[in-house]
Amino acid sequence: MAKAGDKSGSRGKKGLKRKATAEEPQEAAAAEDGAPESGVQLPKAAAFPPGFSISEIKNKQRRHLMFTRWKQQQRKEKLAIKKKLKKEREALGDKAPPKPIPKTIDNQRVYDETVVDPNDEEVAYDEATDEFASYFNRQTSPKILITTSDRPHGRTVRLCEQLSTVIPNSHVYYRRGLALKKIIPQCISRDFTDLIVINEDRKTPNGLILSHLPNGPTAHFKMSSVRLRKEIKRRGKDPTEHIPEIILNNFTTRLGHSVGRMFASLFPHNPQFIGRQVATFHNQRDYIFFRFHRYIFKSEKKVGIQELGPRFTLKLRSLQKGTFDSKYGEYEWVHKPREMDTSRRKFHL
Repeated sequence: MAKAGDKSGSRGKKGLKRKATAEEPQEAAAAEDGAPESGVQLPKAAAFPPGFSISEIKNKQRRHLMFTRWKQQQRKEKLAIKKKLKKEREALGDKAPPKPIPKTIDNQRVYDETVVDPNDEEVAYDEATDEFASYFNRQTSPKILITTSDRPHGRTVRLCEQLSTVIPNSHVYYRRGLALKKIIPQCISRDFTDLIVINEDRKTPNGLILSHLPNGPTAHFKMSSVRLRKEIKRRGKDPTEHIPEIILNNFTTRLGHSVGRMFASLFPHNPQFIGRQVATFHNQRDYIFFRFHRYIFKSEKKVGIQELGPRFTLKLRSLQKGTFDSKYGEYEWVHKPREMDTSRRKFHL
């Protein structure tokens, strides 16, 4: 019995020795890595970015933390690539290749067949015979009537008054209960060339109707982002009575061309450059941004601008032949969101 016990005891000691010898290299490796003497291994740092989707993380705080870390890493990598390319360009000097054009929604625009070619004979003929030809030939001078919806509130009235200081030879009429169909014949009899109606909803301007007299066309716009002069920071002094210059940007299609000619016909054709005032209609992704600036020459190479106000954004809803007629009017173009807004890269102006 004693011999058997001794054998089992010796086997146990050998097993302990084998375990000890197996644990010795692990402890040595842990000591080399800076692990504590107790032999407890620290968990390895999680690899970043993770090999799985961040959206799979259930914990909201952990998911947000991982997402911000991922965005920071992306920014660092982007900045490192930029610095590397900049050094390469400086080293090459004049032999450096041209900078690549970044992809945007604007320059990835879907091709439109109605884009206007300035050398097209058909376009030139339409311009010579359309409703605005007499203005561009300087046979008529614009005379504008600006009015509002029934019983307007203060913000809409102030916008009309400020617009009358932007558009030369314009008159403000406060409308009370008179239908547009009755206003239009009175405008024609008094030699007005255009009618502007500003509509409002909840005391805020939200729409603009522009009707060219006497034969149309009539455009209906949605108005948004209205800022009056007092609401614009670092604005310049009130505008003078000088006739401003007009800038029309990105009206490239046949529809955009006709809308741009409508805006151009509101202003006289002989700007007074001494006033240094510019009215801009900038079309970007079918949104028309209106701004009114005064430019200042700081030196031969530098020019500064001051915004005078007001400012607003327009979106074309419909273009109608003839003067305003909501019942029996014939429409050239109507915006239908479900049919026309199928692609983000397709624009109509």
